[in-house]
Amino acid sequence: MSSLTPEQRLDRLRSSIDNIDAALVHMLAERFRCTQEVGVLKAENEMPASDPSREARQIDRLRGLAEDSHLDPEFAEKWFNFVVAEVIQHHTQIANER
Repeated sequence: MSSLTPEQRLDRLRSSIDNIDAALVHMLAERFRCTQEVGVLKAENEMPASDPSREARQIDRLRGLAEDSHLDPEFAEKWFNFVVAEVIQHHTQIANER
């Protein structure tokens, strides 16, 4: 049995959640730095902003990772689709600026 009060436990859990949220933001920023470079490369070589076959492979891979991690695969796919939509928008913008 824990000697912590419910309020202390809640504070600890919230602190962990805050740290995880900060790490997620930093990881997303790094991901978008990489995808910006991909967008430039695609624009320079007149490649399409979207790659549906890669996206499908990534969805399959992420759904498997989600299942292994006991995370809802549907949620993982929704998250990925949200991120990819933003990436494609960035790639299209980069191509239009050239």
